[in-house]
Amino acid sequence: MKYLLTFCAIFSCSTSSLVAAERPNILWLSCEDISPHIGCYGDEHAITPNIDRLAREGVRYSHAFTTAGVCAPCRSGIITGMYQTTLGTHHMRCTAKLPDQIRPFPTYLRQAGYYCTNNSKQDYQFRTPAGTWDESSRRAHWRNRPEKSQPFFAVFNFTGCHESGIASESKYRNVTEVLEADQRQDPAALELPPYYPDTPVVREDWKRNYELITAMDHWAGLLIDQLKEDGLYENTIIMFWSDHGVGLPRAKRWVYDSGTHIPLVVRIPETFRTDDQGEPGTVTDQLVSSIDFGPTVLKLAGVDIPAYMQGQPFLGEDLPPEREYVYAARDRMDERYDIIRTVRDKRFRYIRNYEPLKSWYQYINTAEKGATMRELRRLYEAGELTTAARRYFAPTKPVEELYDSQVDPHEIRNLADDPAYAKVLDRMRKAHREWVLETRDLGLIPEPIIAERREQLGSEYDILRQPGSEQYNLQLATVAALASEGPTALPRLIDAADDPDSAIRYWAAVGIGNIGEPARRRAADVMEATLSDESSAVRTAAARALCRMGLPEPALPVLIHELTTGEQWERLQAAIVLDQIDEQARPVVDQMKQGLEYQKGFNSDGKYRVRVTNRALNELLGTSNTVP
Repeated sequence: MKYLLTFCAIFSCSTSSLVAAERPNILWLSCEDISPHIGCYGDEHAITPNIDRLAREGVRYSHAFTTAGVCAPCRSGIITGMYQTTLGTHHMRCTAKLPDQIRPFPTYLRQAGYYCTNNSKQDYQFRTPAGTWDESSRRAHWRNRPEKSQPFFAVFNFTGCHESGIASESKYRNVTEVLEADQRQDPAALELPPYYPDTPVVREDWKRNYELITAMDHWAGLLIDQLKEDGLYENTIIMFWSDHGVGLPRAKRWVYDSGTHIPLVVRIPETFRTDDQGEPGTVTDQLVSSIDFGPTVLKLAGVDIPAYMQGQPFLGEDLPPEREYVYAARDRMDERYDIIRTVRDKRFRYIRNYEPLKSWYQYINTAEKGATMRELRRLYEAGELTTAARRYFAPTKPVEELYDSQVDPHEIRNLADDPAYAKVLDRMRKAHREWVLETRDLGLIPEPIIAERREQLGSEYDILRQPGSEQYNLQLATVAALASEGPTALPRLIDAADDPDSAIRYWAAVGIGNIGEPARRRAADVMEATLSDESSAVRTAAARALCRMGLPEPALPVLIHELTTGEQWERLQAAIVLDQIDEQARPVVDQMKQGLEYQKGFNSDGKYRVRVTNRALNELLGTSNTVP
């Protein structure tokens, strides 16, 4: 009998041999666009009794972060356990192609006998492979599984707290109609972040955010009640999380804590706890990335984690060492490019701006629909913003930002130039560069060039995995960083402008353009010759460089050619440069009118259109020529 028990114990601990009856059900309660404005996180204004109860019965993670401040790129990472910048899903509204060896992680759960459902948002920026879900629809539910003894992984996503719930009066009212009178907020009693103006308009948006979160909590409570009704509460691990921060300016789409710090609460029934994991009422400051969610589910379900995954489990047996850093990225947001990378440890946040000559608040069609963004622009133009709020309208950004998030939770005071933090800056800078090289950051390759190489190689993922790609990746990272080093980098940039690789030549032209007028004597002829480069992205970058040197005449015909004849992303890049050069584009107004057409760029579900033009170009054709 003793030997039989020993055999059973060994069998039950195997990560690949657990029988269905011994496996936990796993329920994901996911929501959109909320920071940790939850009662259990110490927010005294939050009304979230169901999530608070979940935290009392489980574990609250104080340092959970997502890999992007916007939904689709980070959701591609959540479902694959990989960074969006590795997969090529980093641009907001793109359709990447997964290589055959990479699958959404529910595929492996299904192969292990789990019933997997998604209700119902996907938005992964790639076409979901067959076999990922048993059902993905608004009707998907664990209750639909054919055998009630079958373990399940069920995802339910609440869309009501999306930024559109704040921006749209009708959606806000529909979502919050479940609230009682005492669950409404007094906007005058709320504390605003220092980067927002204190006006009734902004307070109304902030109030709506809290009330939408309360509606989400009501929704979560209904699903938890269904588990209890089915007698499954003590057989189901529950994970509650948000995809990124609050859906307001300087939060959503951004890589600050306001955009990437998320709530994460996990309740593990006693039967499925390992060691002291999941003890009720636990609070942990362990660093967790959103790409860790999938590997953790696989670990808890007793399913082997594929070696290619970049995420790592934070619950279960035989765990790897805890993370020292988490990482996030910002790339194209709808019609605007801005390459930003960040590293966060438990205390400090480092940010690298690869395009420092762009304002923080570039005009983005979707973001501009919000009342707070409109209020920010109104007050900026009136000269009435505080210093903290006005900062984000500056025409340029620092190349590096460093924040002590412990003493400066809103990340307002940039310490990058403070000698007292030089060692911290150097450490975080190195961590960023190591991440770029290790993960093979596709965001450093212009989107038109990515599109070309995907056609040649089959997937974005494969672009930086060709023979010799380690050395190429190093060269790419080096010249991309060199582009914002200023005049001292000019000789190396001129050399790079003659490189055989188009992405290297692109960054050389960008860097020369960033230097501008001081580069004219030595680099003008180089850039004029580059106007005939075989790559559209390089031609456009060279045209920008000439304009910034004060030589628009040879550049304008090239920009008009790219705007009117190029592929989608080639046209977009030309449109952005024509926007940036402002009055220099006046001589080609008539030609620009011919190029002001919309071109469709769908995401993986075919539901979204990216404009290749923007407000600034339309204003240039009208009465106004300057856009903040």
